[in-house]
Amino acid sequence: MQEIIQKIFSPNKGILALDWSTKTITEKFAAIGLTSTPELNRKYREMLLTTPGIENYISGVIFFEESVHQGLNKILDEKGIISGIKVDLGGEHFNDVEEATLGLSDLDQRLKEFSKLGLKFTKWRSLFKITDIYPSKEFLEENLNRVVSYAKVAIENGFVPILEPEVSMKGNHTTTRCGEITEQVLVLMFEKLRQEQVDLKNIILKTNMILPGQDGIVRASALEIAEATLRILRRSVPTEVQGIVFLSGGQSAEEVTVNLNEIVKRKTSQDPWDISFSFARALQEEALKTWAGKDENISAAQEVFIKRLERVVSARNGQL
Repeated sequence: MQEIIQKIFSPNKGILALDWSTKTITEKFAAIGLTSTPELNRKYREMLLTTPGIENYISGVIFFEESVHQGLNKILDEKGIISGIKVDLGGEHFNDVEEATLGLSDLDQRLKEFSKLGLKFTKWRSLFKITDIYPSKEFLEENLNRVVSYAKVAIENGFVPILEPEVSMKGNHTTTRCGEITEQVLVLMFEKLRQEQVDLKNIILKTNMILPGQDGIVRASALEIAEATLRILRRSVPTEVQGIVFLSGGQSAEEVTVNLNEIVKRKTSQDPWDISFSFARALQEEALKTWAGKDENISAAQEVFIKRLERVVSARNGQL
């Protein structure tokens, strides 16, 4: 597991989150006039994975289960890229606003199957919505208990678990409110992990940057975002955690790239974790629009994809 974590945090590389669910990829395709089918999904994802030189920028890929059953993870073996998989199954209503993450009931069985297919790490996303009164205390307890249960089962099966407690960008909350809730979520999650004796050296944290809500009128500079994000991480993330990857969380490709660059530039020798990226939308959006479902656009889309990877890796090094 330590070897896998070290490979994922290889210098100049990060994670491609290629794990859009059936619902999400259907929405993404519909936005550019395409109808999602298993075959078209495969063609799109295969286009990205066969991009010449991808192995120079990507250390790991998170798959959706459909892609693994289509054998797309085999493309990565010869490139030396590690294959992982999203194992949460979306959410179920907890109350009128909040949804608790599903996927524990058959997780052990599914992981045993994924192990046979050569997958090495897993991801579990939990969403935390912000309003003046949410997230509720009861929801925090329940949803984070599920995160911890997931981590234990993943480690028992030899997988490195990526824990993704995402504090949502949706809403009109302030940067301060986002920071308060992110700190609350992370502190409680790590408390619970310690209580259950989960070895924090064997997990990867995937987290949001500290941002104002996208529905509000207030915007924050990259400097403000970087300083707020690092402040919360220093208060919340134990030193045993070896690496943190950021999600793009609805930010545009350029916004999140610039913000990542600023965070890395302001990281100090006192911050023990390696910092990298695990982007879905921010790495794919430009290539998806360029491709537009047409074979004749594949080469152009791959070129756009590589250019974004180059820029994000420069940001991962604080060198934009």
